[in-house]
Amino acid sequence: MSVAKRSPLLSWTVIAPVVGILVLALTWGRDSGAVLVTIAAVALMATVLAAVHHAEVVAHRVGEPYGSLVLAVAVTVIEVALIVTVMASGGHDAETLARDTVFAAVMITTNGIVGIALLVGALKYGTVLFNSEGSGAALATVATLATLGLVLPSFTTSEAGPEYSTSQLVFAALASIVLYGLFVFTQTVRHRDFFLPITESGVVTEETHADPPSGKTALLSLGMLMVALVGVVGLAKVESPAIKAGVDAAGFPASSVGVAIALLVLLPESIAAIRAASRDRMQTSINLGYGSAMASIGLTIPAIAIASFFMDGPLLLGLGSTQIVLLGLTLVVSVLTVVPGRATRLQGGVHLVLLAAYLFLAINP
Repeated sequence: MSVAKRSPLLSWTVIAPVVGILVLALTWGRDSGAVLVTIAAVALMATVLAAVHHAEVVAHRVGEPYGSLVLAVAVTVIEVALIVTVMASGGHDAETLARDTVFAAVMITTNGIVGIALLVGALKYGTVLFNSEGSGAALATVATLATLGLVLPSFTTSEAGPEYSTSQLVFAALASIVLYGLFVFTQTVRHRDFFLPITESGVVTEETHADPPSGKTALLSLGMLMVALVGVVGLAKVESPAIKAGVDAAGFPASSVGVAIALLVLLPESIAAIRAASRDRMQTSINLGYGSAMASIGLTIPAIAIASFFMDGPLLLGLGSTQIVLLGLTLVVSVLTVVPGRATRLQGGVHLVLLAAYLFLAINP
């Protein structure tokens, strides 16, 4: 007796984003109590997991390295929308929220996503392999973007605080877009082979993996990914007052809000990177980690720069001395990690200790 095949429209990955939109409609603009906040939080987590699934389906259809770009850009859209909405609501930390969130994203991606992927892969396979040319190019772009967007504002003299003047901000925004565009062209067109997973025998070809989903399935996932992103952005906005209230109640500094936002929006890529590492596709994990850091700076800073012209108050982008030291150490360690083209659990542990140091100092400066 044959069993009827269940319609893909009844899958939880389709239902979750729809439920998320319904919960968003019920909670938007209302003074939500503890019950509604809890329901919104559960819906948010389910929608995030659904977004991961649909992004992976689309990524499998288009193949690497395009798939990593899909997820990186999708997460950056969430990040920009959340930063802008929270900044627009005002507050004593609104002028530093963009800086705190972008820096948190950089530290979480370069140390957290890359670190845990290295550890997971090395624990399972002993030594993980990746293309040092592509990984090094990505890391160099991240270092340049981070310096232009987050370090130099602390040393310029046109403005009194750690901020750019209008002309400097425009230059930094344009330079960020140009650098990100050049990297995307290099990754997807000119030197695509630098960013493909490799083994001892060379580049892994798409034929060694499962057949990609059909065009119809990929289009369904693309549409549901868009729905899920809307749900995540909206529900995150609903949850942001609870996040800020929790941070204040715990006595943490205001910068912890940016850390919480970054942890939330980077959950999809973290899950995808861990899955890739567990399948011995470390290059995909590195593409996700560094690609997310790159998109977070290269796309978020220009978007926030544009938004700042329509908002009151300064836009403080410059990092403090402790943050600059942590960023510098992260970049040095990252260079030593990617240059050999192979890594063990030691490198993963070093990056995770750096992440732990950042998180600890973020709540206990």
